[in-house]
Amino acid sequence: MLEIFENFQNITIPQIIMWAIGGVLIYLAIKKDMEPTLLLPLGFGAILVNLPLSGAITQIHNGVEEVGAIDILFNAGIANELFPLLLFIGIGAMIDFEPLLTNPKLMFFGVFAQFGIFFTLSLAALLGFDLKDAASIAIIGAADGPTSIFVANYFNSKYVGAIIVAAYSYMALVPIIQPPVIKLITTQKERKIRMEYKQNSVSKLTKIMFPIIVTIAAGIVAPRSVALIGFLMFGNLIRECGVLNMLSQTAQKELANLITILLGISVASKMRADMFLTTETLMILALGLVAFIFDTVGGVCFAKIINLFAKKKVNPMIGAAGISAFPMSSRVVHKMGLAEDPSNFLLMHAAGANVSGQIASVIAGGLIIALIG
Repeated sequence: MLEIFENFQNITIPQIIMWAIGGVLIYLAIKKDMEPTLLLPLGFGAILVNLPLSGAITQIHNGVEEVGAIDILFNAGIANELFPLLLFIGIGAMIDFEPLLTNPKLMFFGVFAQFGIFFTLSLAALLGFDLKDAASIAIIGAADGPTSIFVANYFNSKYVGAIIVAAYSYMALVPIIQPPVIKLITTQKERKIRMEYKQNSVSKLTKIMFPIIVTIAAGIVAPRSVALIGFLMFGNLIRECGVLNMLSQTAQKELANLITILLGISVASKMRADMFLTTETLMILALGLVAFIFDTVGGVCFAKIINLFAKKKVNPMIGAAGISAFPMSSRVVHKMGLAEDPSNFLLMHAAGANVSGQIASVIAGGLIIALIG
């Protein structure tokens, strides 16, 4: 009984705040259906690691170090980047690159929609963050959770918990964040631009060769991205080869779900009150939003520049789908197009830009690692 009483005495206000944050994440996962496979284990993990003398994390008890299960998981799956890479196999198996292969020019939207990453890198550095921490924060703009984890962990950023929470939260908030930004920088006339979609047949050989060629090209342009892009493209090759359907389904469902659960609860090891409740965390959340917004702006502005010279105008909203949040961003653009003109179907164009953003965000992560070193 005395030990229980002492445990109550050890509860701190910051720990209670972290319980509340964990509760909010669980609420968003269940009630609002916002990335539930990640936010729910992340929220529960935040509560778990902030209990007094929690046995889930490594503690010194009576002079003896007791290694916690969550720290073991973190070291086994995140510290060595294993979980993000395995998750990319599942993501790759989910992606259909046919809309992009039908219109390869959409790849440019994915490239320019990474503008927010490099803008935020400069801004974070100006605000006083160490260059490696600034790079880790900036990658939130990729709207790609595994890439954010990979880069932040590569640079051994002490803000990895806040970075991951921000990355996945903004991914879930795509339908809320992107529409007002798009409307602010486009006119109604631009949002009504029609784009015809011509269904060109993409051969099976092309679909098989595409992930192989992309991996080789990325390896030459940004060698540090090979692990990320390679695992993503390997997952896609499993999907498209036609002889590994059971493995493809396993990668899309069982593997992706299992790794996501382990990822969420492992990351919670970095959500301890003393590490998470800092001024820097609030700045990271704000900078992550800036990165996300400027990624959207970069993609839309690129489309508007194209329209200055092109005979066939491009609906600039397509550029906003160039971020990596697949398929949420393409759905947002499609719905906005229908809201302006019920007979204007932008989904396939937006999907092409969206999958190009998945590739471009991974390469951007590799470039940042190469540049910062």
